[in-house]
Amino acid sequence: MSRVRVTRRVHFSAAHRLVREDWSAEKNRRVFGPCASPNWHGHNYELDVTVEGEVDPETGFVFDLKQLKELVEGRVVQDLDHRNVNLDVPWLQGINPTAENMVLRMWERLKDSLPEGVRLVKLVLWETPRNYVEYTGD
Repeated sequence: MSRVRVTRRVHFSAAHRLVREDWSAEKNRRVFGPCASPNWHGHNYELDVTVEGEVDPETGFVFDLKQLKELVEGRVVQDLDHRNVNLDVPWLQGINPTAENMVLRMWERLKDSLPEGVRLVKLVLWETPRNYVEYTGD
């Protein structure tokens, strides 16, 4: 059978600070620039979640996009939206919350949550309208 990919985009707003505690304040400023501000900064993120599977002959869906939205909101967005990701999100503790690190943790939160026959194939995390990171698994 033919496999088809479908994508759902979700949105959340969150604050963070890029910092390595083992570096001096000067080195953090030099490497991370304004993103190292001790007063934090925020983004209006967009997350594209792409899944793949066979088209159900009864519904015509690979996976109902409403259900995909609910899954992503429940496993990722509710934890992040209007939060400080450095302080408020347990599954992001212990990492420097770059977009790259965040998308890796999001993948872990989502990959085993899909129904049988549907697999996660790509996440694209937009930090700004011009900057994004993409992850397709190992």
